[in-house]
Amino acid sequence: MSKGLFITKPVEAAPHVDAGEPVEGSLGGEATLKRTLTARQLVALGIGAVIGAGIFVLSGQAAANHAGPAIMLSFIIAGIACAFAGLCYAEFAAMLPVSGSAYSYSYATLGEVVAWFIGWNLVLEYMFAASTVAVGWSGYLNSLLHTFGLGLPESLAAAPFNVVDGKLVATGGFINLPAVAIIAAISWLCYVGVQQSAFVNSIIVAIKLVVIFLFVAFGIKYVSPDNWHPFIPENQGPGKFGIDGVVRGAAIVFFAYIGFDAVSTAAGEAKNPQRDMPIGILGSLFFCTLIYIVVSAVLTGMLPYTQLGTPKPVATALEAYPSLLWLKTIIEVGAIAGLSSVILVMLMSQPRIFYSMSKDGLLPPLFARVHPKYHTPYRGTIIVGIFAAVLAGLLPIGFLGDLVSMGTLLAFATVSAGVLVLRKTRPDVPRPFRVRAPWLVCPLGVVFCLYLFWQPFEENWRVMLTWTGLGFLIYFFYGYRNSRLRNSA
Repeated sequence: MSKGLFITKPVEAAPHVDAGEPVEGSLGGEATLKRTLTARQLVALGIGAVIGAGIFVLSGQAAANHAGPAIMLSFIIAGIACAFAGLCYAEFAAMLPVSGSAYSYSYATLGEVVAWFIGWNLVLEYMFAASTVAVGWSGYLNSLLHTFGLGLPESLAAAPFNVVDGKLVATGGFINLPAVAIIAAISWLCYVGVQQSAFVNSIIVAIKLVVIFLFVAFGIKYVSPDNWHPFIPENQGPGKFGIDGVVRGAAIVFFAYIGFDAVSTAAGEAKNPQRDMPIGILGSLFFCTLIYIVVSAVLTGMLPYTQLGTPKPVATALEAYPSLLWLKTIIEVGAIAGLSSVILVMLMSQPRIFYSMSKDGLLPPLFARVHPKYHTPYRGTIIVGIFAAVLAGLLPIGFLGDLVSMGTLLAFATVSAGVLVLRKTRPDVPRPFRVRAPWLVCPLGVVFCLYLFWQPFEENWRVMLTWTGLGFLIYFFYGYRNSRLRNSA
């Protein structure tokens, strides 16, 4: 086993290992959760994590600023890219039913330094995702409060900064107080050890789907085909409408598919991961893509796309029709509940990534400390909560969403490459689910994801490179020397 930067963890399939037991032949035991999740519950988990900010928040931003009515095509492009990556996730999740998701898969195939890079991007993905969804949550909450005459002033419900051409520009606001408050409240719940059951998640998913069904059923009556013309607005610059804008929109709404990473993280709690994980990942992918296309069609048909660039586009569309104001209130309540569950998933997942990296020795031991009473990674939860609250309170939703999409796309591209690498390096490992034609599917997954990744990169390259540079400084000054895998080798 090489001791270089690309040292890999042993790969051993574990068909029926209990989630509370370590996988024989691999390093480190998994968490102590029981294997209780069925395929149907995994599909519900995927829908619960995916149906959220993509529909209730980012669809309007992408339509207003980049794709116009062709946001429907953006969702299709993003769905195709995710389908290639989803197939690769399914093979890994069935073969290695452990937590850590893309971080663990990369450690087993591409080496430690690549695993660190992906793990560091997962930190960005989950923490910034929680902040992004919190900003959308704030928009719907304040809209609901205004219905009862209790709305907060703009200075206390909007980010004080915007990002224009890579530079911070003051907006005149003070702080997005509701976004900070929801991050703080859910961080506290994660601190004291809230148990998120599949039953409760299924109820939340049902509420989301009912709310979306009501929006489509009543909103379709007010769709004007004139609002779909031109379907692809004339290009006005790089990433602004035209075909270029459609692709740029696909990169933005890719944020919506972050939930598939959360499904793979649940592999350690699946009853029959070899069979159920592919069903959970691919089933939720198909269902969610269909929902996104239908909702975006109704949304852009009800209101000109230029008016949808708000943190609450669905509520904004309903505000234009007095006869639908009753539905607007229901949508806001449903969105608040649904987005709250997404924030909870993100804030629970992020400390788990820190925990896995700390157990591997790549981060300081404080991130692996468990509270003696609540049995939670409490220090990681506090740190993540503070940073997420600051981001949500100060930065706009579009900028945060771009960074989340970029982190997600890098993780998906790496998993796609990892499947092909492991086919060559470890062809002997049993694969309960196999990607067909991997020589085609895996490269297409890498190409699609990296192409979409590059779309927002030009605008946010300073932030992305700074984040990446900071991560590698931590790795080379701490993680490389303290890696348990390397030291044990």
